[in-house]
Amino acid sequence: MTIAAILGFLALGAAGGFAAGLLGIGGGMVLVPFITMLMTAQGFPNETIIHMAIATSLATIMFTSISSVRAHHKHGAVSWRIVRLLAPGILIGSWVGPWVGAQMKTSTLGILFAVFVGVSATQMLIDRKPSAGRDLPKTPGMFAAGGVIGMLAGLVGAGGGFVSVPFMTWCNVSIHTAVATSAALGFPIALSGTLSNIYHGWNTPGLPSGSLGFIYLPVLLVIVVASVSTAPLGARMAHRLPVKSLRRVFAFVLYALAAYMLYKAVR
Repeated sequence: MTIAAILGFLALGAAGGFAAGLLGIGGGMVLVPFITMLMTAQGFPNETIIHMAIATSLATIMFTSISSVRAHHKHGAVSWRIVRLLAPGILIGSWVGPWVGAQMKTSTLGILFAVFVGVSATQMLIDRKPSAGRDLPKTPGMFAAGGVIGMLAGLVGAGGGFVSVPFMTWCNVSIHTAVATSAALGFPIALSGTLSNIYHGWNTPGLPSGSLGFIYLPVLLVIVVASVSTAPLGARMAHRLPVKSLRRVFAFVLYALAAYMLYKAVR
């Protein structure tokens, strides 16, 4: 990689880590479009570029999750009971997600990613209030919910916060607890999804040197160096700033990124 590319990925990692800590989204919604842009500029093969961006983004979440959840845990905001109930389904779902993605053409995967990002942005803007009597489902329901969260997160290379945070707040979990718990859920999502991306991408032809399955290790290393430094900062700011206003700003950023991914997929 060139010096300019390394600096670009460092800046991207810093922004993604901060977003992961602040909003509990794992950073993937920000990382995937920008990794795609930077890989395109470096001349990566179009046939696999979105698969690689998604897989590399998901791998970074193993590190940002640990970094941000430590800061959230210090505030007592993580619900480990919810983590325990969702984690089994998440581990299964996030293995299946990359397998589903590996069967898709890169254009189809790009369109799907754009749709999920757009839906996530809309959820942030609407901020619909749940019914006062609604509560988290029982253990079988939580297992099923974890499976859906894991599969979607593994498919689009995100930490699952775009599904898990709305799900928890819909069940009357406070926004700060939902964000913190989502950060903790990012690790099992990323671990299972990363192993799946390595396995399902192992024999894919045309991948550049330095790839481990669909994961591009040089980009992973550069992004992780920056993101683990800024994720705790984002987590601390989440307990001090008006997150509702920040979510609205971030929603418009997501709309712009969704538009880019849609353009990349169909052009």
